[in-house]
Amino acid sequence: MVKFILEDSDDTLTTHSGLGLIGLLLSKTKFHKRFSTLKVPEIKSSPAIINGDVTTSYIGLLCQGKNDFDYIEQFRDDPFFYRALDIQLVPSSATLRQRLDQIAKVGGWKSIVLEESAKLIRLFDSPVTPTITSDKKSYVPLDIDVSPFDNSNTKKEGVSRTYKGCDGYSPNFSYLGQEGYVVNVELREGSTHVQKDTEKFLEKSIKYARMITDISLLVRMDAGNDSVENLKVCVSEKANFVIKRNPRREKPENWLMVAEQFGKCVQEREGKRVFYGAVNATPKGMKNSIRQVYRVIERTIDKTGQILLVPDIEFESYWTNLPYETEEIINLYHEHGTCEQFHSELKTDLDLERFPSGKFATNELILHLGCLTYNLLRIIGQESLKSEDAPLKRRVFRRRVKTVIQNLITLASKVVRHSRKVYLKFGNHSPWFPTFKRLYLSFST
Repeated sequence: MVKFILEDSDDTLTTHSGLGLIGLLLSKTKFHKRFSTLKVPEIKSSPAIINGDVTTSYIGLLCQGKNDFDYIEQFRDDPFFYRALDIQLVPSSATLRQRLDQIAKVGGWKSIVLEESAKLIRLFDSPVTPTITSDKKSYVPLDIDVSPFDNSNTKKEGVSRTYKGCDGYSPNFSYLGQEGYVVNVELREGSTHVQKDTEKFLEKSIKYARMITDISLLVRMDAGNDSVENLKVCVSEKANFVIKRNPRREKPENWLMVAEQFGKCVQEREGKRVFYGAVNATPKGMKNSIRQVYRVIERTIDKTGQILLVPDIEFESYWTNLPYETEEIINLYHEHGTCEQFHSELKTDLDLERFPSGKFATNELILHLGCLTYNLLRIIGQESLKSEDAPLKRRVFRRRVKTVIQNLITLASKVVRHSRKVYLKFGNHSPWFPTFKRLYLSFST
């Protein structure tokens, strides 16, 4: 028995109404204009499709979690796609690939993407939530972290063995605030050491972060970035920092001796002592001393009650210029682990982990455009939380990118032209329409 009768229709329908929100956000920037005027020697002076249309079209794909060039073909005859993103022509997949290759070879495009992204976050007064310390001071976290992108079984340029044991790339990211806006990104070959040129990357990250917020920054980095160069950048830029130290060849027994003499002891249970403390040390290559906070754990009895013949000693230490107690410094650092959630959203929600091009420079351009897209979706997600009109009643602090794509970007509507106006008509059972309408009116002002 046939349940439904299938018929063709002359109606114009769209399954991606949320691109209207993306178009509104991009219209507040000079992204399209700056790419259109970017000088690319390999492109003739008056190409049929301008660079701004090419890059904006690709962002339209990324906003739907699609990064393959061939996906653009289904939008070449889509009138809503043109109007929503305010572009004149949509490139073919071949043109999209070729043009991105050509743009990637010239300088200047990185600053366009990163500067316009930072200005947009600042313009919309998007909430960049700081962390509040015990003395009620606010610090906006600036988290620097590397996350390997698995591109195994490919022959793409720059693919090599990463520290995670897979073949791929090792891009470096800097995230701002508890929302995790991307303020800087750098694509690197997979075998690149985590600290290589990170001091330059950190300096630029601080610059872009200060374009967004006037609140004091708190740089957080893990032990792979325990380098005097990074400390010098933080000191010279007058940025607060908590950087985990690399223990290298330091012995736990020596730290236990220091802790027993100068630290504060907490007996957590029988057979387990935890020491907290701080010392001042001058890193090699620096003139002034820097505060080191540490935690040392000594176990003489394990958690099952077994007495150990040899005590088990663990220690961890951090560089910091904050004046707070050791426990608070360690807690501030542990919040750095939220970066893994941001990495996951970029890799899986936007499908950016496996790049579509075989050329390193092109993939770096794609990664930057992907991070701009991530910020656009993050702005939409955080704005959607300002009112309780969404059908999801569970209260959350941060709307995941995947949720934004599924519920606000890929939202179906009917496109109607009447009296020289264009209407988007949503169905009676469109639970996200109130949220979408509120966002659209907010971004339109």
